[in-house]
Amino acid sequence: MGAILSLASPKCRVSDYNEVPQVETCKKQKLSSYCNEESTGLIPSLPDELSVQILARIPRIYYFNLRLVSKKWKETIMSSDLFKLRKELGTTEEWLYMLTRLGEEKLLWHALDPVSRRWQRLPPMPNAVYEESSKGFSGLWMLNVAGPRSIIAEFIRGWLGQKGDWGHMPFPGCAIGALDGCLYVLGGFCRASTMRCVWRFDPILNAWSEMPSMSVGRAYCKTGILNNKLYVVGGVSRGRGGLAPLQSAEVFDPCIGSWSHVPNMPFSRAETFPNAFLADMLKPIATGMTSYMGRLFVPQSLYSWPFFVDVGGEIYNPETNSWDEMPSGMGDGWPARQAGTKLSVVVDGELYAFDPSSSTDSGKIKVYDQKEDAWKVAIGKVPICDFADSESPYLLAGFHGKLHLITKDANHDIAVLRADPHHILDFSPSSSNPLTDSKLHELSNSVAESESVIWKVVASRDFGLAELFSCQVLDL
Repeated sequence: MGAILSLASPKCRVSDYNEVPQVETCKKQKLSSYCNEESTGLIPSLPDELSVQILARIPRIYYFNLRLVSKKWKETIMSSDLFKLRKELGTTEEWLYMLTRLGEEKLLWHALDPVSRRWQRLPPMPNAVYEESSKGFSGLWMLNVAGPRSIIAEFIRGWLGQKGDWGHMPFPGCAIGALDGCLYVLGGFCRASTMRCVWRFDPILNAWSEMPSMSVGRAYCKTGILNNKLYVVGGVSRGRGGLAPLQSAEVFDPCIGSWSHVPNMPFSRAETFPNAFLADMLKPIATGMTSYMGRLFVPQSLYSWPFFVDVGGEIYNPETNSWDEMPSGMGDGWPARQAGTKLSVVVDGELYAFDPSSSTDSGKIKVYDQKEDAWKVAIGKVPICDFADSESPYLLAGFHGKLHLITKDANHDIAVLRADPHHILDFSPSSSNPLTDSKLHELSNSVAESESVIWKVVASRDFGLAELFSCQVLDL
């Protein structure tokens, strides 16, 4: 019994066995066999079913280190069954996944756990070269199979006339989406061509994989999620005459792993031009897309770079598989950020958008009022800095049931800010001092005139010269 207790203690190490005298070899083998049997479980002396229950309650930020405990721990933590259990137990966590751009082409992924305020660097997407033929892209060469610094990879890059760091994925002008707990990167530019390729990042496996390609090459397309399907609309393609806007749309179903067509956006309001000259110069383009109230809302504009003219938008209804015109107040008043892009996010069923037009160092958050078909100011002051040379000086995200702003602060650090109520009002009626309708109205007006929202820094980090590109939220 004493020997067994000794083996169960932390002093039981393989190196200790090497010091056992030869006469105790048989005893050593028996005890070693017993120790191996005990170590077959995830946690000694506990059934695996209970061990998995414990692992499912541990914050996900620790999973990266827990995978190093043993092969069995790694298999368990990288199993989809564990994350299904987390969903059943209600222990899932929302992380912010942020895509940054360094220079003109290098795009890098980062993940933020807002609870621990710790950042994780995602593995880079595989470097790829698409071989162009007369009929399009006929093949894919993977250049990082032997490692990004391998002599073979560098030789191929040199033979193709590319610099050593060419091929950073994802491609410039790509779009991103979040579906079924995974990140998707779609399309973009490669040299002078628009891409059809689609890549998926699985945070459970911490790895990228190539998915079925879109039907056409797209850059700057818009994405949205409905009924656990990934929709892609618009964007531009490169033809003989240069860049041409796309009215087409398609949808990816992860259950069957394939794309199918969606009816083209009619651009009904964009077809009404005052004269033939404007009709030839201005081209319709989708400038945003949001999944809201079970439908896809796509604001649209007419553009002739760098000019953009709002022309309302259209709504896709998956039940009828058709497009309807967006209410005029919603489409015409949808706030636009730089380059005509209309940024929005849905938090607790409310549609929010950022309006930067008030000043160079501030802005407003507006919320859409469906009953009045109008955008109203929800937050009157948003702390942003003036980065006129930045393509994406700020981003919006919704997690933990609150609105978040991602921007650069005065120190040029990328900061994640959360909008919190500053005044907490108690509207509970009491017999001694009941709140009448008139008093309630006066109290609401006084709060609206004051600073009713403050911004708290969730996390901040120096990413050097990297600029914001896009972001998504995954709940795992």
